[in-house]
Amino acid sequence: MSTTSLFFTSAGVGLAIAAPVGPMGMLCIRRTLTGGPRAGLAIGFGIASGDAAYGLIAALGLVGISQFMLAYDRPLHLLAGLFLLYLGVRALLQKPPAEAADGNGNGNGNGKLAQIGRAGALRAYASALLLTLTNPQTIIMFAALFTTLAPRGAFSPAIALTTVGGVFAGSIAWWCCLVTMVSLARHAIGSRLRVAIDRVVGFTLAAFGVIEIRRAL
Repeated sequence: MSTTSLFFTSAGVGLAIAAPVGPMGMLCIRRTLTGGPRAGLAIGFGIASGDAAYGLIAALGLVGISQFMLAYDRPLHLLAGLFLLYLGVRALLQKPPAEAADGNGNGNGNGKLAQIGRAGALRAYASALLLTLTNPQTIIMFAALFTTLAPRGAFSPAIALTTVGGVFAGSIAWWCCLVTMVSLARHAIGSRLRVAIDRVVGFTLAAFGVIEIRRAL
């Protein structure tokens, strides 16, 4: 398999891994709704960066780091669960921004939509990166992936980086697509529906958090 073919095959795998809507997808949707496309893209890049970091660890055979992360599997699940529960509860309790409603308080979506700044985007990126890194099973998944994609032999550093880069590119492509779709819907729907969607996402995040906490116990 050529380097180009390996890259595009890995990109397809990255796209397939990112596409299912789980807690991170819900988080990306919520942040796009509440903070705009910059917030959603920051979440997406944070998730893809975390996946790439674990993928690189698996591809380069950094056994010590892999064993350390897997040894602390339960505490990491507990940390992830508590973080997701916090995000979900905060979303459920958060009041809708004043600018989401019109001057009469009807919430018809004519007001200015909220947008986060650079500092907010960096915080969103960091939170998504840390949340992704609390799932060490990703190392096992990528190790199996690299074994499947390796062209007849041992992985060289160049092949490892090509595969990780492809997975990262495929993942980013999905998050860009998701953020674009949610951003278009964000401008098309009224503020009341946006708030309702935000509440549903908050409940879902909290539910995922409870599931992660139960896995840790």
